[in-house]
Amino acid sequence: MSDEENSHRPNLSRRRRANTPAGTKKRRDVWVTVEEEAALVARAEREKVTVPNLLVSAALAERTDSPTERRAIGAELMQLHNLLARSSNNINQLARHANATGEFPVEAREALKHIRSVAMRIDRAIEGLM
Repeated sequence: MSDEENSHRPNLSRRRRANTPAGTKKRRDVWVTVEEEAALVARAEREKVTVPNLLVSAALAERTDSPTERRAIGAELMQLHNLLARSSNNINQLARHANATGEFPVEAREALKHIRSVAMRIDRAIEGLM
């Protein structure tokens, strides 16, 4: 490939961040374990960035939830899981009754409505994770 052709091609293997007009202002040293370093290097290679770029990008990402908020979301999902398990048990009991008697219990409509509301809560909790 000629120099002229090469000058019009974007550099897809660029690993450094672009320089800022004011230049670098602060330097931060971060101590990591050997295992953490290996994981950082592997991920940076996968994403084709430098480790410092990876760290800055991750730290400044739009996602603003903290570990505490993520734990709260996890707790909410566990509550929903337990609620869904109990509700499923109720639905099974209603189905057994319907199969044994040939009658559709009036409570089944409310139970199904409840299951739908739990499913919607699960959807909202999942949306909160994204």
